[in-house]
Amino acid sequence: MITRTSQWTPLLTLVALGAAALTACGTAPGTPASAPTPDRPAAPAGPSAAPPTLAPGPQGLTPVFSRAPARRERPAVALTFDADMTADQGPRATSGERFDNPALVATLRRLKVPATFFMTGRWAEEYPAQARDIGRDPLFEVANHSYSHYAFTADCYGLPTLARERMRADVERAFAAFRRAGVTRTVPYFRFPGGCYDRDALRALAPGGVTAVQWDVVSGDAFATDPDAVARQVLREVRPGSVVVMHCTRSAAPATERALRRIVPALRERGFRLVRVSEQIDAARARN
Repeated sequence: MITRTSQWTPLLTLVALGAAALTACGTAPGTPASAPTPDRPAAPAGPSAAPPTLAPGPQGLTPVFSRAPARRERPAVALTFDADMTADQGPRATSGERFDNPALVATLRRLKVPATFFMTGRWAEEYPAQARDIGRDPLFEVANHSYSHYAFTADCYGLPTLARERMRADVERAFAAFRRAGVTRTVPYFRFPGGCYDRDALRALAPGGVTAVQWDVVSGDAFATDPDAVARQVLREVRPGSVVVMHCTRSAAPATERALRRIVPALRERGFRLVRVSEQIDAARARN
């Protein structure tokens, strides 16, 4: 979900874009895994090393990451895709609303784009075969976007609010849903629903050892119908080390797949290397 940054913590300042709770992304089960990409060779089918995380923040708070250090040689950009599905959207899926977007994931594979999917546990339960298919592809990695897509602060785009004592359990419940679905390429990164957080939320999640991942480029794809406008916004705002927040869903981000067809070639023409968030965090950790 396109989101805003917390107003209470000085750890991060982001450009925000409000939107209603978005839906989720997926791919047709059984789609073959992609070959090594021109940006970075594919990793083995199973994780071979622990994904990098950042050291705890001040007073042991959950660290927050928004972009990597700029590099002069082969600058990197991470495209991220939020798989938003709230806990109460099951009846809408049952009635025929599609929360997946096979064409978008197929385009990422066809263009050999490494990507990080921030998936809700509720979506993994709704589409376990698709979650497994994404989560076993060496081109991708799956990060945590909460189980219920409830807010971790008050006043967050109208989302229901989790009590502080339930926050860590909600994150752990999402990881458990990924395991049940057969996702193997899970990384210990967490994106707050709505992008809303405060010090209490960072403190509540600290024992779980996750790194909170935000972004520095808002794609503007939520409910957008003009793919060229989405592409222009991304290409105008992206910088070396950027993390771009996008969405993959047929109903709430219908223009994203078409925008990708323009964004990816244009970024590569500019000399950008497309990477997963784990590589960006590794670069940030190495710089510190």
